[in-house]
Amino acid sequence: MPTLNLAPASVADYRRLAEARLPRFLFDYLDGGAYAEVTLARNVRDFERLELHQRILRDVSARSTAVTLFGSELTLPLALSPVGLSGMMARRGEAAARKVAGAFGVPYCLSTLSVCSVEETAAAGSGPLWFQLYMLRDRGACADLIGRAKAAGVSVLVLTVDLPVVGTRYRDVRNTMSGGGNAWARLRRGLISYALHPGWALDVGLGGKPHVLGNIAPYVKGAATPADFSAWANASIDPSISWADLAWIRAQWSGPLVIKGILSPEDGVEAVKAGADGIVVSNHGGRQLDGVASTISMLPRIAEKVSGQTRLLVDGGVRSGQDILKAVALGADAAMIGRPWVYALAGAGEAGLLNQLKALQGEFSVSMALTGTLCVKDVNASVLFGPPLASN
Repeated sequence: MPTLNLAPASVADYRRLAEARLPRFLFDYLDGGAYAEVTLARNVRDFERLELHQRILRDVSARSTAVTLFGSELTLPLALSPVGLSGMMARRGEAAARKVAGAFGVPYCLSTLSVCSVEETAAAGSGPLWFQLYMLRDRGACADLIGRAKAAGVSVLVLTVDLPVVGTRYRDVRNTMSGGGNAWARLRRGLISYALHPGWALDVGLGGKPHVLGNIAPYVKGAATPADFSAWANASIDPSISWADLAWIRAQWSGPLVIKGILSPEDGVEAVKAGADGIVVSNHGGRQLDGVASTISMLPRIAEKVSGQTRLLVDGGVRSGQDILKAVALGADAAMIGRPWVYALAGAGEAGLLNQLKALQGEFSVSMALTGTLCVKDVNASVLFGPPLASN
């Protein structure tokens, strides 16, 4: 007899709750990846293929999951990744995530393409707040965004560099989230989906307004819906960005600068040369270039080149506290989660997200104990059985 899901216990459980609550086009936007979603699946699978090395009869009674990252004391080596439009997945979702993350003791990174502005998000909680920046063609708007982030108390600027052009996601094409189809078809899809998800429609659709992208609203004229703002943003992201542009960003921002979207050792070395205080090994959660390597398979190769020269983070495929342990074992200072935190917030609200973070910490702590480690700095490749696996 199957176990009844009386309470969510895993990221997969929260994913099911989010799928049941969200209109289909929003869930597909959150859950999907580029093209055939090969890399999306590979990110998760390659974490699963790594085996932990169990050790016994070691005193593990005084364990600690705490770390220090960019001057902040964290409950565990984890940060919440930026997820665009997350304020459409839950009522004022970015502000809610900031509140929960700060209370738990991990950083929250706000997306440029968020419903809640950086000012609203900053005011919603405490703890380390990071801001993710896309380089826009309009350098004036870009400079203003950085200034607003600084004024709001953002401590770390995260520049996403793997989106010079927007990748194609077949799920978004099929449900017309990315355009296409006639206006009547899109309206009918929306009305039917809202009717089938009354909880979301009342709480977020009606109660979560305004549905604008708060960070970029001051720079957009004539936009009225999230789709309008997204279209503006997609057309405004600068495809000409190069390493030379980092000097311009440095002139605007004096705090820690993290480069997100590194997937090759060569680019990791270039990021260090450019003065990055941190890099995120990332393939945009499998949402950009399908068919590339998983992030966890590239992490040790990049760590070999840059370890000790910059802070190293990884996202894509992290679904458990054990995955966080595996990431740290292969050279990461911390892991980042995107979809999982949105699943929890969308499916079960702030309490769900807090419970998920506690579960991740519990899984991480238990896995530390059963691999014979007491603190995060002692986690290394010895907690894994056998060499890192190459992606295929």
